[in-house]
Amino acid sequence: MLLKLLTFLLPWKLRRIALNKFFGFEIHPKARIGLAWVFPAKLKMAAGTRIDHFTVAIHLDTIELGENSTIGRNNWITGFTTKSDSLHFRHQPDRRAELIMGVSSDITKNHHFDCTSSIIIGDFVTVAGYQSQLLTHSIDVVKNRQDSAPIVIGDYAFVGTNVVILGGAVLPPRSVLGAKSLLNKAFTEEYTLYAGVPAKAVTTLPKDSGYFHRTTGYVH
Repeated sequence: MLLKLLTFLLPWKLRRIALNKFFGFEIHPKARIGLAWVFPAKLKMAAGTRIDHFTVAIHLDTIELGENSTIGRNNWITGFTTKSDSLHFRHQPDRRAELIMGVSSDITKNHHFDCTSSIIIGDFVTVAGYQSQLLTHSIDVVKNRQDSAPIVIGDYAFVGTNVVILGGAVLPPRSVLGAKSLLNKAFTEEYTLYAGVPAKAVTTLPKDSGYFHRTTGYVH
């Protein structure tokens, strides 16, 4: 803890070197972390990546950001490390507590990511707006135990504001999840707007939609 505090207070150039040396992180010289408390067991940040101020990321095995991906301000990213001696999740030996982001994807601000199991975000994805919750674990009331399942968000997907996505859910590539929706199952149809509580396919989206064919992550 003392070493974490000491590195946190360093100027960024020195801080990056210290994080790589003392914690075994792999932070590219063109990556940056703001005033954020980011200490997973493993951190890999490619060129052009950024984690903004006041984000907290603790108690998970891995965070990996592909080139030019960003995590905005005030996000809370937690999990339940697989290194724990706890009896929780012993029935899931292959569980991975991780957040993996592809190339040019963006998480905006004020979201909660529960990475007890994997959260996989593809390339050119936007987790937009505020106050969304991605929750990979819950209680199995039948078996009376903690359980978890991964969440997958496909390439070029758009996640609207203030949604809930539960473990086992899949948002397909080139699809949209509408604001305030609950995604609680795995869908497969691309070019589709999913919305509602629980979410269902609402309408087909044009395959030539500009968002689905971007070559840069930033939307003008």
